[in-house]
Amino acid sequence: MTITYDLLTQPWIPCVRADGDAVTLGLQDTLAEAHTLRELGGESPLVTAALYRLLLAVLHRVYDGPADPDAWSDLWESRQFDAARLRAYCDRWRDRFDLFHPERPFYQAPDDRVKPKSITALVHHVASGNNATLFDHHTDDGGLTLTPPEAARMVVVAQSFGMGGLSGIPRVAFTGAPWVGGIIFLMQGRTLFETLVLNMLPYNEEVPPPCHRSRADRPAWEQDDPFLPEREVPHGYLDYLTWQNRRVLLFPEEMPAGIGVREMTVAPALRLEQSILDPQMHYRNDERRGPLALRFNEDRALWRDSAAIFELRGSAYRPPLVLNWLGILRGNTSLRQSDQQRMLALGMANDRAKVEFYRSEQWPLPLAYLDEQTGPVLVEALQQITKMAEDVSSQLWGAMRTLAQLILNPESDLEGGRQPDPKDLNAITNQWDVKRRYWSRLEIPFRQTLAQVPQDKDAALTGWQETLRRTAWDAFNSIAEDLANDPRALKAYVKAQGQLAGGLKKVLPQDEDEEIQA
Repeated sequence: MTITYDLLTQPWIPCVRADGDAVTLGLQDTLAEAHTLRELGGESPLVTAALYRLLLAVLHRVYDGPADPDAWSDLWESRQFDAARLRAYCDRWRDRFDLFHPERPFYQAPDDRVKPKSITALVHHVASGNNATLFDHHTDDGGLTLTPPEAARMVVVAQSFGMGGLSGIPRVAFTGAPWVGGIIFLMQGRTLFETLVLNMLPYNEEVPPPCHRSRADRPAWEQDDPFLPEREVPHGYLDYLTWQNRRVLLFPEEMPAGIGVREMTVAPALRLEQSILDPQMHYRNDERRGPLALRFNEDRALWRDSAAIFELRGSAYRPPLVLNWLGILRGNTSLRQSDQQRMLALGMANDRAKVEFYRSEQWPLPLAYLDEQTGPVLVEALQQITKMAEDVSSQLWGAMRTLAQLILNPESDLEGGRQPDPKDLNAITNQWDVKRRYWSRLEIPFRQTLAQVPQDKDAALTGWQETLRRTAWDAFNSIAEDLANDPRALKAYVKAQGQLAGGLKKVLPQDEDEEIQA
């Protein structure tokens, strides 16, 4: 019996309806109903990002564009995707979207150089730690089994986020897939339709690689052989969005509970030229190493880099291209200066072939930040906001070091006083973890301030300064107040308290003297 699974009609794409209910749809229905859906809802940020990438590739092909702002505006104002157009395209290429097609299974290809292995090797690309945190379908002999929808999502993720490493083939290693190296930035609208259209970049012959259009440009499923000719530079944007970094082949089985996948083969495939900059990533230009993609840092919230991300002018950064594109569109479409979208940041942090964590963050983004006239002023205000937060953090950290130093040795501030052992000093300050207490309380106020700046910049800056003062004192007092009643620690408490008050005076503008908040 031939096993098939039509990804155009069979459910495999997790979505969230407008009322918050979860639903799983086929690819064709996901796009046809996109105006009624809120967003994609993958089981991890990597799944969500990879599915957005796939849907964008389909839409760019279906609409053969948008070639310019006018074409984009027509699509935006239609408020939904053309169901007849989608159906015609899907009917034409239906065989290429069969997950288990005997000759051209979707996003897959055989490789005689490798032997079958457990499907867990594919799930590794999206799971950190125990894979059962994502999937808990085990056969009687203890192996992992994926359903067809789960397997389809893992194949799509592998082509976007597969990591470099040993392949088991002599002198041939896996290379990183296009989205391994940094954070993926997408604009998010009120519906899935808006989100997808907002992220449809211009597609024409004049656009620089890899977003350009060429005669040879096709998505992988339309190509006679997506691995030939061997190349490191994509034919165009459709080739890039569907870049086949791996040769994956699933082995489906009929089981009592239905079709399952326990084994597969996987081998290296197309190697991407390192000089190609991803359109959805933010890069910092390093003098020695060239463009470096912004990555998630477990100890640093992404919003602290927001001013750099929104810096659309100058040579220090290359921001996500969707920001430049929306800046252009604001003057040509129904996107108004008062419109506020959301920015979605998705990705992972990895140590070579090991996933350390993955993350999803979301901010409000008033489009005024992208305006050619008002944008630079607003970004400058954002730079002030983030710098003030960093400066206050430094003052708070200094006060806590003084507190720890004097607790360990009350005479250490006197001339000739013995200084505490640095290991002991680090141990006590690490235990207090004051920076985490401080920064974790600023994310929500920052989002509010980010949205307020275009409306009333001065009021936003004043409110942010007060938030920083209050947050610094709250973090300090949550630790120091427990020590205030200990006579041996009283000197340390008073001294550190005074240091923080003086430090806040230096870094925060104010009309009145800073009061110590005991």
